[in-house]
Amino acid sequence: MDFFAGIDIGASTTKAIIINEKRQILGHSVNDSGSDFEASADQAFRKAREDSGCLDTDECTVVATGYGRRNVPYANNTRTEISCHAAGSFHHFPHAHTLIDIGGQDSKVIRIDDAGKRSSFKMNRKCAAGTGAFLEEIANRLKIELGKLDGLAEKAENSVQIGSYCTVFTGTEILAKIREGIDVADIIKGIFVSVIKRILEMDSMNGNIVMSGGVVAHNPYLVKMFEERLGRGIFVPPLPQLTGALGAALHSIEIRGGQNA
Repeated sequence: MDFFAGIDIGASTTKAIIINEKRQILGHSVNDSGSDFEASADQAFRKAREDSGCLDTDECTVVATGYGRRNVPYANNTRTEISCHAAGSFHHFPHAHTLIDIGGQDSKVIRIDDAGKRSSFKMNRKCAAGTGAFLEEIANRLKIELGKLDGLAEKAENSVQIGSYCTVFTGTEILAKIREGIDVADIIKGIFVSVIKRILEMDSMNGNIVMSGGVVAHNPYLVKMFEERLGRGIFVPPLPQLTGALGAALHSIEIRGGQNA
């Protein structure tokens, strides 16, 4: 059996996925990127190989993507994260759509045409607002586990308006609201609203919408709130955090095909 691997080294997490020639997922893994991208990639790749039955790196054609894609010495090639996210999203939803990917350090809005090609994209790199890092900072300020934000937002009876997009200023604003006696759940829902507003400011949301990324994977209520805001349903892939890694693995099939041509 031929194995095809995609490794997506993001600033916050590293994702690895292994598929076969039929594009079926055989194994996958996610771990923190930390300060050593190469070690993080090795860890994720090893775990994905264990799940898939790929016992040796030489059995895999590997494509690396993401912020640390140059830190995978055994990769056969690299691809941009935009290209890989588009490919991974189109694999699940083979029609024209707009992909919203909310990652740890940046957010992306990618337009994909009927042929699966990226027609345009916009990224939010200058500020952490609207990203996983933003939510993590808020959770730290409130002394709440990051994984509990989604449940709290869903239980909220109201949504508190958050005036600032800046992570630092938002933290100060939240502390003031806590002193006012405002319920924490209402504050969290307000934070989710601010994330949605930030994404909507990046580009118009026409046609079919797909959402992916770690924030989406761990906060399904955020997707529901987004649907309510847009007034229509949103598609979410089975493994939303591994969309880029899947796209990289799909590119590795193309590379193997080119080598055998």
